Amino acid sequence: MAIALRFSSTLTFSRTDSFGPLPVRLQLNLPGRRDVKLNIQLMATAGSIPMQGPPGHLSALRRHFEISLYFLLLTSVLTLVSTGKLDLVTIFLLPTAMLFKGYRWWHGKGPEISNRVANWMTIGYFIFFPVDLWVISRVLARGAQNPGLYGALLATVHLMLFAIVVRLFSASTTRDYLFLTMMAFAAMLASAILTVDTVFLAFFIIFLALAVSTFVGLEMWRSAQGAVTQPLEEGTGPAHRLHNSLGMTSAGIALGSIAIGAVIFLLLPRFNGGYMSGFNLQPTLVSGFSNDVELGEIGTIKKSSMVVMRIKVDGGLDAARGVHWRGVALTEFDGKRWFNEPHEPTTLTPGADAWFHLNARKPDPQAAGLPIHYTVLLEPISTTALFFANEAESVRGRFSSDNDATPFGQRRAFLLQDPMGAIFNPYNNYSRLQYEARSVMPTPPPAAVRTAGTDYPESVRESYLQLPPLDSRIPALAAQIAERGNTPYDKARAIESYLRAHYGYTLDLTGTPPADPLAYFLFEKRAGHCEYFAAAMTVMVRSLGIPARYVNGFLTGEYNDVGGDFVVRASDAHSWVEVYFPKYGWLTFDPTPPSDEKPLGMFARFLRYWDWFDLQWSEWVINYDFVHQFTLAQNLTRVSRDWTERVRIAFAQARQRATDAVERWQTGLLHTPAAVPATIGIVALLAAGVLFLQPRVRQRLIALWHLRVVPAAEMTPHLATIQYNEMLRLLAGRGIRKRPSQTPLEFAVSLPDANLAAPVQELTTMYQASRFGGQTADARRASSILSLIQASLRAS
Repeated sequence: MAIALRFSSTLTFSRTDSFGPLPVRLQLNLPGRRDVKLNIQLMATAGSIPMQGPPGHLSALRRHFEISLYFLLLTSVLTLVSTGKLDLVTIFLLPTAMLFKGYRWWHGKGPEISNRVANWMTIGYFIFFPVDLWVISRVLARGAQNPGLYGALLATVHLMLFAIVVRLFSASTTRDYLFLTMMAFAAMLASAILTVDTVFLAFFIIFLALAVSTFVGLEMWRSAQGAVTQPLEEGTGPAHRLHNSLGMTSAGIALGSIAIGAVIFLLLPRFNGGYMSGFNLQPTLVSGFSNDVELGEIGTIKKSSMVVMRIKVDGGLDAARGVHWRGVALTEFDGKRWFNEPHEPTTLTPGADAWFHLNARKPDPQAAGLPIHYTVLLEPISTTALFFANEAESVRGRFSSDNDATPFGQRRAFLLQDPMGAIFNPYNNYSRLQYEARSVMPTPPPAAVRTAGTDYPESVRESYLQLPPLDSRIPALAAQIAERGNTPYDKARAIESYLRAHYGYTLDLTGTPPADPLAYFLFEKRAGHCEYFAAAMTVMVRSLGIPARYVNGFLTGEYNDVGGDFVVRASDAHSWVEVYFPKYGWLTFDPTPPSDEKPLGMFARFLRYWDWFDLQWSEWVINYDFVHQFTLAQNLTRVSRDWTERVRIAFAQARQRATDAVERWQTGLLHTPAAVPATIGIVALLAAGVLFLQPRVRQRLIALWHLRVVPAAEMTPHLATIQYNEMLRLLAGRGIRKRPSQTPLEFAVSLPDANLAAPVQELTTMYQASRFGGQTADARRASSILSLIQASLRAS
């Protein structure tokens, strides 16, 4: 049934979305019926106007692009959050806004705000930006190496993130989506400035794959605009195959880019330090390693699992068992804090061998101990203290600032040493610092230390016997514990053992700080962390007239058998006691009982691999320089030489095994009754195989048969041809070749060597006479001439 309508129409075209084919709005006004209006949505394409599905329907290409773009933005935002350098408000609100937008996008919801509102919001933030730059971000940047620069960076990051969120909630055109992709890239650049750890690497690989997928999807979508064919519908089989193909293609391109980039990175010549190796805007704050420490500071950082340093010890676990990484030693105590009186440190400079020699005293032969050599990779921490096993004898490393180089590249480096033996880097540890050191771990026999006596130097008495006013119960308890000790060593050991046995370990010291922390710890709480144990023992030993000092540092750490190094975390921060004995110096005492910390369980192994990977990332990427490049080239040369030798040996062994097998087979064959039939069968197989060989090989075998195996007595045309071809083959092997235009005699006459030309001419004459003249000749003579030619060629 056909319906004919007579109407006047108004046809208007309007492009409402630059992302798809051109939408056409067709409005039909029927004459005489003003209450009837028919709006038809069409899609204009090249050559046809196909009907489009429901208004919210998306094609497969656009859906792929939107999903890729959303996860690209989410990855860049999470990378920024994972740096740990943003404020809590941004860390919470930004992912929340992204997840909310993703939920609405997944359900086909359109923009939440208009472009007009988005523009006004952006203008408003630009007015607010100076407040963020000079006030908010400056507050967040306190404690940074360069607060002004770090604050400006944070303010810029806030502006960028605000622009991402506003544009994401108002995006409706291709230009908006392109802007979002650029903002995602800028967010990754900001993340690279804030951190360069392995978490960034993982996010970067994901970001690279999503970036390829996003731009491929965008280009395919834009190219499909105006196409005659109907776009693929979402949810169909072809659409799923398209998503899978684009995903695999993006992953392949990303992996290929990473591989090529890694090769370029490793081979590009280096003339300075590694990438951003000396740059850290906000080092981690680690308190407790200065000349003024309040009780409780070490306990605060022990609650963190952050990695402070990694140490590789020559000899591994056995060589470092029980080692304490010594930071600072403190002498004065006022009842609540340990500190050192102001003093002038000693400036240390490296020797000709680039080593700083720290301990110039010659130890007493009786105090000799075990030498230990180790390498420390210290993370950026806001303390100038360096950490060593006991008191180090020498240390070597790059301690100078990158800005402190002379025009000829020589760096002015020095260290500072206080009277208590602590070593400080005056340039601050604002970047990862690697140094190697040598120490001697004292291991005197207890019986020998008991004979040390009490002849303390006057300087030791003045510095290490100071005590504040104490609760009378503290010295009384010390005297009670040590009453059975006859020597200072026995008394110190008795106090150490008593504290370890009668007091508990805890980090839970909440509540109002007591007026007398030590008395509260010893007689009321009877539990605490290492600071209270070390402070209590130092004070109690001093009350007995034995010099002692309070030391802050770190425990040995967790041994990672994957990387062969010790991972020292903030939770390994520790305090202990050093007691002085004449002739033996300062010996370590640790009165703190072991804590009840549980192992990490099933994830422990994974964390060790991850830590090893993080160490390699830092060593071979972040700090990659010319020295690493040279070392890598040496390693590759050695590995290639080793593999070449292994391959050569493997081939030689395989050849020997094959030869032995053939010899065993031959021996067995000769001693077998069926040897003759088997031999005949093998010869028959070989003869059959010759029939299928190439003509040149077959001709060569025939020539060898006639010339070597069964030489004939008379020259036949066939034999003459074989001998002449053999002569040409021998001459060609020496570079003398007969041109197709030459006759046999012309070729023989053209030879410049008279000694060679004579036999060649004679054999040529015999060849022509036998083949073309039907004359007989002596085949043995021809064979001898051929042998003469061969000998002449070998002699030439």
